Amino acid sequence: MKKKLLYGLTILTSIGLLAACGSGASETKKEDGMPDKITIVTMPDENNPEAGGKNEKFQKALSEAIDLPVEIMEGADYAVGIEAMKNKKLDVLLVSPMSYFQAKQRVEIDPLVTTSSPGSEAYRTVFITKKDNDKINSLEDLKGTNFAFVDPASSSGYLYPKYELVTKLKLEQAKLEEPDYFFKTVAYSGKHDSSVMGVSKGDYDAAAVAGQVLQTMDDAGLVKKDDLKIIDETQEIPNAAYVIRSELPEELKKKIKDFYLNYDDKEYFKAFYKDDTVRFVEAKDDDYEGVKDIIKVLGIEGE
Repeated sequence: MKKKLLYGLTILTSIGLLAACGSGASETKKEDGMPDKITIVTMPDENNPEAGGKNEKFQKALSEAIDLPVEIMEGADYAVGIEAMKNKKLDVLLVSPMSYFQAKQRVEIDPLVTTSSPGSEAYRTVFITKKDNDKINSLEDLKGTNFAFVDPASSSGYLYPKYELVTKLKLEQAKLEEPDYFFKTVAYSGKHDSSVMGVSKGDYDAAAVAGQVLQTMDDAGLVKKDDLKIIDETQEIPNAAYVIRSELPEELKKKIKDFYLNYDDKEYFKAFYKDDTVRFVEAKDDDYEGVKDIIKVLGIEGE
């Protein structure tokens, strides 16, 4: 998948993240504004459980480059990560497109880096159903079906496809998930691959999933992509981005950004992104401008 979330060294629940960060000293204590260490929180990638070792190598290299201890942890909740950053308990956070703007509403942050690879496909959510389902060939045909989103907190598995449905079909966003308003029923599968499997097995008539998941599951022999069909897709979705606390010293922020931009370990990118041509590129605020309309239409501003 183009848009992958990195696998950290320590799995932390919402409560555990705040507790762990609370005992770590990311807070600035020195006269020059330098923190005692840099704390980075990523989000889990369930498809790459072996990638943790590559993160240890990354952590060590970054620590040497900035001459500060570095701790990389894995969070399970964007909101908790944002709160920890607001309380100066962490310094760098991986955020989804939606949580990028939610973070900006609560914390002074600067965009750091995102990812890109030469010739990669645009990252979009696709609406899928079984190939032999002749009754579903468009978004309009989804009326009265049993439909699956991934999770209400997911950009690609919920927010983007919901925006697509609301705007294209002129539906009321607040009622979309109510039984028999548009869909017969709405389920939240929890994972993109669970949605794909659910459609394949007939548990759901259709689902909205990250486009690259289909190829990944086909390659793994979990499903046959040719047994499914795509009836529509969303606009392009920006990749997840790392953000950094604005108040950190400019020299330190530059060193951290330069490290990411120049990191060239093919094994690392292969482990995390299943593509050794992926590299970090500079993230810009404008890259996420299109998300603002989605936030407004779906009524999630200020969350």
